[in-house]
Amino acid sequence: MTDYTSRRTMMVDTQVRPTDVTKFPIIDAMLSVPREAFVPDHLREAAYVGENLALGPGRVMLEPRTLAKMLDALDIQPNHVALDVGCGLGYSTAILARMCDFVVGVEDDEARAEEAQGILSQHGFDNAAVMAGPLAEGSAKSGPYDIIVVQGAVEEVPPALTDQVREGGRIACIFSEDTLGVIRVGYKIDGMMNWRFSFNASAPVLSGFEKPAAFAL
Repeated sequence: MTDYTSRRTMMVDTQVRPTDVTKFPIIDAMLSVPREAFVPDHLREAAYVGENLALGPGRVMLEPRTLAKMLDALDIQPNHVALDVGCGLGYSTAILARMCDFVVGVEDDEARAEEAQGILSQHGFDNAAVMAGPLAEGSAKSGPYDIIVVQGAVEEVPPALTDQVREGGRIACIFSEDTLGVIRVGYKIDGMMNWRFSFNASAPVLSGFEKPAAFAL
């Protein structure tokens, strides 16, 4: 029988802590949430590897290091309400649910959204809800949010999503730039987004977050 608890500890000790992520709520969440429960069955043995896991065409579950560093940069507080865009089968939603007051996950695949909600409920995450819909539209009816995390790369962030960031709130995205991926955190100050570099990481660009093709004669 696979000892997933030991693998979870090793993931935190070898992938998360060495990247200077030391905040107790992040470490505690990553030691507590059973990552293997939130991956497709055929990927359970790979649940704790230090790389993105493919969930389907153009979709991945972000590697633990990247997710942990994004959460660290967002400075999440226990009273925050969060939006998790492209939540997959709900692992990142579960981590956020351990750290803040309430989390809304968004998935554009209805079957995946239902499965994510089922796994979250099964593991007692009553402060998380997964909605099915276009990722780029977020979930305005539950907003605005203190924190938004985008679980994939973007070429640009649609106004529909930044509109859902509360004044003083934050959003973390992986910006796809040529062959590089750059994590930036956007701070909403006086209604405007102010973006700051955080670190480098990569992931596929999510549907709805592409730059419009430039028109040429």
